[in-house]
Amino acid sequence: MLAVSTIGIILIVLAVLIVLFIIGGAVAVVTRSRRQEATFAEHVEAADSMLEQARAADKGWHRDTMEAAARSAIAESKPGWSYDDLHLVLVDDRPGVSEDRAHFMAMGADGEVRVILAREGDRWVAERVE
Repeated sequence: MLAVSTIGIILIVLAVLIVLFIIGGAVAVVTRSRRQEATFAEHVEAADSMLEQARAADKGWHRDTMEAAARSAIAESKPGWSYDDLHLVLVDDRPGVSEDRAHFMAMGADGEVRVILAREGDRWVAERVE
C-alpha cells in the first residue's frame, strides 16, 4: 500500500482550494460585468424615453441636433480622441428651456467622456465635457 504523508494531503487540499477560489473569482467578475452592462442599457433606454416625452412637451429636443452638438464638443475639447458609440444617458427637461440639460456618453477604446449640453434658445451648446 502507498502511504500519503500528511504534508502531501495538506498540499492537495490547498491546491483544490486555490483552484476553487480562482473559479469563484472569475464567476464573480463575469456576473458583475453583466450586471453593469444591464444597468447602463437601462439608463440609455430611460433617457430615450425621457427624450420622447420632452420632445412631445416642447420643441427643440431633436436628437440629431443634440448629437451634432455633443460630437462637436468632443472634437473641440479632445482633438484626435476617437470613440465608437455616443449614447444619450440623461434628459433633464425643466420648465421653460433655459435649464434644460442633456447628457451624452461617448465610449471608445481609450475610455469614456461625458458631454453635458445646455439649451440656449433653440441651440444646444456644450456646458461641460468630462
